[in-house]
Order: sequence, then structure tokens, then C-alpha cells
Amino acid sequence: MSKIDTQGMSAPMDPNYKGPIIAQEHKPWLITPRRCHTPQMVKELKILINEVLDEREHKKRMAGAYDDVKPLPPSYFDTEHFQYYVGEEEPPYKDWSQSNKSKPDYNPGYYQ
Repeated sequence: MSKIDTQGMSAPMDPNYKGPIIAQEHKPWLITPRRCHTPQMVKELKILINEVLDEREHKKRMAGAYDDVKPLPPSYFDTEHFQYYVGEEEPPYKDWSQSNKSKPDYNPGYYQ
């Protein structure tokens, strides 16, 4: 064994070598941050927050002078409404937003 290399950073250890010692390239450690919540939990929390805000808006509309207040669809967390058999697609989740702006591109999967 011509060198002891415990970290992969030492130069060759030959006692007869008289040339210059060339340092190896140092690459900093790549750190991946850890989160308290899994990506699935983050997705569900964002859906929950949006539902709470939409429910609050719905209550304001019910108490206000709005003529066309639609009832809210089932919550994402009411799992009985989203049951399906193996091999089938999960029923789609309908946005709770009651705003006059149309949201054809609303996709809860985007919030993950």
C-alpha cells in the first residue's frame, strides 16, 4: 500500500517522490434539506387550508346579499365521497372556490 487514504483527499505517499504535490479537487457536500412533513402531507395541508378559506368565503356569501350561492361540494377529507374500486380512477376533487373568476386549470396535485 503506497498511501493511507481515509478521506479520499490525501496525496500519494512515496518517500522517494521529489516532485510537486498536486492537491485534489475539493467538492463540498451536497445537503438535501429534511422537512417535518412528507410531500403527501404538504399536499393535503394546502388543500385543507384552501378549503378553510373557501368555506369562510362561502359563509360570508350566505350572510351577504349574493343571489347565486352554490352549495359547497364534498370536502377532500370526506373520504366516503371519494371511495373507488381497485383498477378504477379516484373520483375527481371539485374546487370549493366560489369566486366569479373561472379556474379551469385548478389541480390539487399541483400543490404537492
